[in-house]
Amino acid sequence: MFIYQLKEWPDFQWDSEIISASLGEVRHKQGRLLGQMENLGFSLREEALLQTLTTDVLKSSEIEGEILDHDQVRSSIARRLGIEVAGLIPADRAVDGVVEMMLDATQHYDTALTDERLFGWHAALFPTGYSGIHKIVVGTWRNNSKDDPMQVVSGGMGREKIHFQAPDSDILQKEMNLFLNWFNTHEKIDPVIKAAIAHLWFVTLHPFDDGNGRIARAITDMQLARADKSLYRFYSMSAQIRIERKAYYDILEKTQKDTLDITTWLIWFLSCLDRAVSAADTILAAVIKKAKFWEHPATLTVNERQRLMLNKLLDGFHGKLTSSKWAVIAKTSQDTAVRDIQDLIERGLLVKEAAGGRSTSYVLNEDI
Repeated sequence: MFIYQLKEWPDFQWDSEIISASLGEVRHKQGRLLGQMENLGFSLREEALLQTLTTDVLKSSEIEGEILDHDQVRSSIARRLGIEVAGLIPADRAVDGVVEMMLDATQHYDTALTDERLFGWHAALFPTGYSGIHKIVVGTWRNNSKDDPMQVVSGGMGREKIHFQAPDSDILQKEMNLFLNWFNTHEKIDPVIKAAIAHLWFVTLHPFDDGNGRIARAITDMQLARADKSLYRFYSMSAQIRIERKAYYDILEKTQKDTLDITTWLIWFLSCLDRAVSAADTILAAVIKKAKFWEHPATLTVNERQRLMLNKLLDGFHGKLTSSKWAVIAKTSQDTAVRDIQDLIERGLLVKEAAGGRSTSYVLNEDI
């Protein structure tokens, strides 16, 4: 039996005494992080916001096995938020759709969540009406009247294991009305606890043909933005869930097959959130490092190609940066790329890595 089949559903219960210490600690860390970011100044806060949202979109998709292009995601977010960054590139519809959903959730966190708004998010996630090669119902609740029940199954033929079975589609409208009424009501419940319950409740209803996990995490971010009372996102719950993906799926499965006492789920959620907030220190350090780098006198007269490539290195360039890669990314000739690189070496901004010859690569000068 799954929890939505219990007579008391959805009367969730938990032990407030057990979770109080964890809740207090994570709320303290959230407040301290917001205070630190407020002291950074507007431009640095924008950079931290851009990095956080980019990571959030990428990692939420990765949890579902979908790999998005980092530069497209960053460019899409920057354009929509009006943040001026170098090297913006076009983004495909799939990337723009995920970004639109995430920004609507976090930048309009105080607007009511409705079925029409959720339908819009779902349509943005699947602009072609397909999930991979499979045609799905888009922009409305799933209708599995012929295929009910919808199940999450693993294992080969004859060795299937049912991890979860969703509610029949004919009760979805009633169940979603109940969920949305609860979500939009200001109750006497801590907003972080409400984020944890909303996540569990939504993925348990599994109301769409596909995309339920990503939409559940967008709802979670929306509620966490309400908890922070801020448009600025400086930590990524999705990034932490990606790191702990197996534990995430394990605790979900266990909770959905248990009683309506969700104390164990809340403990896990609060612990994961605590680690997500702590991980924001890495983003803060990277933003400050980037700001200090661009304050160096040697950066004042770099050209646009050099600025683009230096920012890519500062943001964490994947792989080795060679003159050939420089030429491709900066859309210039090999000779121009070599001149750009040599100029930055002479300025003390870049250094050659130890390996030479045809495999020569370049990194930022960490002594700046």
